[in-house]
Amino acid sequence: MIIIKSEEEIKRMREAALIAADAMDEALVAVQPGVRTAEIDAIVYHCIVKAGATPSFKGYNGFPGTACISINEEIVHGIPGNRKLKEGDIVSIDLGAYLHGYHSDMARTVGVGEISEQAKKLIEVTKSSFFKGIEQAVAGKRIIDIGRAIENYATKNHTGVIRDFIGHGIGQSLHEEPDIPNYASPRKGPVLRAGMVLAIEPMLSLGSWETKVADNGWTASTKDGSLAAHYENTVVVTADGPCRILTIR
Repeated sequence: MIIIKSEEEIKRMREAALIAADAMDEALVAVQPGVRTAEIDAIVYHCIVKAGATPSFKGYNGFPGTACISINEEIVHGIPGNRKLKEGDIVSIDLGAYLHGYHSDMARTVGVGEISEQAKKLIEVTKSSFFKGIEQAVAGKRIIDIGRAIENYATKNHTGVIRDFIGHGIGQSLHEEPDIPNYASPRKGPVLRAGMVLAIEPMLSLGSWETKVADNGWTASTKDGSLAAHYENTVVVTADGPCRILTIR
């Protein structure tokens, strides 16, 4: 069942989203060569808790970290630990905050120091594909319209669209209906309605869309070892005009 949020609920979600955005800002500042992913995770944790919220991811289905921190060919669900970032790496940080009974969710990919031109392009195309997708996140359109726009832009820019991990609804639960593929699924999906709150999150690669999951049961990587990037925001479908992005100030 898709849950339509009231203006009061959206206001609460905006508060949670701004805490997530602040935590992301602090995390991205910490992305430097030599920094351990566990150190970035600790920064995210303290930022969220200091603001009076709870990390959405910590303990979710047993996930041990506050943020998912994924490096290079890792797509999503990377577990923070002792791994040090190196010059030339790209790192994806995915995090959320829970406040007043509602979740937020967002992700960014950035370079560590100087990175290759290919990596820069992948990061930019992934971000831009999100904005192409939300152009279709308007009342009266369908879920497939979002995925088609993302896929068309990604394909035009010679990047692969990850199919095994997709966007989702969000609210009192971190993952709600509807599913939001980043490609034109055979199923058109439901019609978008005002008050739907969605986590739209393109994940693209420089190679194949195929994935593999590490022995830890969490970290997902590209099967061919190609670089991957992730960009996500929590957005609200409005009655008229473009959707509202909650996780950007």
